[in-house]
Amino acid sequence: MARRKFHEEPDNHERWLVSYADFITLLFAFFVVMYAISSLNEGKYRVLSNSLTGAFSNAKPVSPTLTTATPEDLLKLAPLPLVKQRASEALRRERSQMTEVARDIMAVLEPLVREGKVRVTQTSRGVTIEINASLLFPTGEAKLSADSIQALTAIASVLKIDTHAIQVEGHTDNIPIKNSIFPSNWELSAVRASTVARLLTENGVDENRVTAVGQGAKQPVDSNDTPEGRSRNRRVTVTVLAVLPEPVVDVPVK
Repeated sequence: MARRKFHEEPDNHERWLVSYADFITLLFAFFVVMYAISSLNEGKYRVLSNSLTGAFSNAKPVSPTLTTATPEDLLKLAPLPLVKQRASEALRRERSQMTEVARDIMAVLEPLVREGKVRVTQTSRGVTIEINASLLFPTGEAKLSADSIQALTAIASVLKIDTHAIQVEGHTDNIPIKNSIFPSNWELSAVRASTVARLLTENGVDENRVTAVGQGAKQPVDSNDTPEGRSRNRRVTVTVLAVLPEPVVDVPVK
């Protein structure tokens, strides 16, 4: 019996076109997604949906002009604007709360504010109470004077009912100090900050909220070339730290 001859199928050299077509389709879908999310709105999301439907199925795309999105669809399609809106609302609430703290501090320290011994400022970092060192300590010392205790107690009465973190910083002028207690301005500023922090905690402020930092003479707010400027630089600041500080935005280089 004669053996049947088998005919080999010729090689199909165009099979790579199938994989290539799939790759091009996926690449197209990827760029459609990137374009759609670059500017979030209902129309572009609908175009994205129709494009993907046409690319991966034979279903006829639905015209975006004939489709009405429900509120639930909008919530699903545009999460980023909602997150941004909620963040803005939280930032506004935080600013308002910081403003209330600043007003309360101003109220209890009004005489000292008028005399220029205390300054209350509000920034994106929070509310800062700047107290001149002449009100708090004798020259070159870190023991609180009798008059300063009343002012710090008033500050504590406001801060103890708040929940924000507090940073106490000691600052000096640039005149070197060296004695048996303080070898330099670093030690003097650190002990002064710690002394103020301890008084706040002794008057009801949760110690877990309080941090004391000695800055020495490295952050002057006035010139150290005049007695008045050096007097301004000798200070203690109490900062109520905001939970949601304003973001820092880099200025683009043109």
